Parts: sequence; structure tokens; C-alpha cells
Amino acid sequence: MGAAATVRRAALADIDALLKLEALFPSDQMSRRSLRGFVANPRADFLVAETGGRVLGNLLLLSRAGSRTARIYSVMVDPWARGLGLAQQLVAAAEAAARRRHCTSIALEVRADNIPARRLYEKLGYTVDRELPAYYDDSADGLRLKRRLEPDDG
Repeated sequence: MGAAATVRRAALADIDALLKLEALFPSDQMSRRSLRGFVANPRADFLVAETGGRVLGNLLLLSRAGSRTARIYSVMVDPWARGLGLAQQLVAAAEAAARRRHCTSIALEVRADNIPARRLYEKLGYTVDRELPAYYDDSADGLRLKRRLEPDDG
């Protein structure tokens, strides 16, 4: 793992940096309006990982009133910063945020063919909850992964 990044809540001042990250990934891009909405959403924990003042990754965690399961909606790491452990730091911060919201589990969807992401989630204790045939816009299969959170876990 590389040098630790600072993981913090995203702010409106981060929108331009978040848009630059979005531009690195051709599918499912969020608009400026969507990003602003998630930053301001009280049921969202929009986290950024930064090193040297530069945003290199983000994670969007959503929760619903009355639900004990939080959902990792999106994880993004700048391709040149991969291998530095940023995704793992972001997931750990999201799990802590979910616990603060009294959630007992986290779920997420991942492309079945995204082997590096699947390996990371497996390493972190996520297991396949359900297969999602033709889940993505390009008809790629997906997997719903889930992890139970223990209160003293982490």
C-alpha cells in the first residue's frame, strides 16, 4: 500500500475535481447537478481521498431512513493512483460512516468482469449476495456484494 491519503467528506468546492474524475470513466458519469445534490444530501456520505491537495478518488455511500443496510453507490480512483490503497481507505471510511448511521450491513454492485474490484471486496469481507444478469447498460453481468458490519468491527 502507498502513502495514506486524507479521506474526508466532499464539499461543494470539490465539484470541479469530482467532474475531472468522472471524465476519466466513459460510462455512468454523474453530472455537475447530480454531484452537487449528493454532496448536499443528508442521507449520503460522499467521501473524497486526497493527497497533496489533489482529489484522487471518491466514494458515495447512500442510506435510507428505516433501512439498516447502506449502499456503496460509486467508487472511483484516478487510474494513475491505483495500487496506492485509496479504494481500501475509502471503503473503510464508508464502513465507519455506515456504523455511525446505525447500519448493520453494506451492499454494492460490481461488474462480474471487474476482477481487481472483486478481489478487493473479497479481501475486505464482502460476499456475493446475488448474481445480476445483464445488469449494466452494455449488458455486462453484475454481482451484488454484501458485508455484515459488527459494531466493534474495524
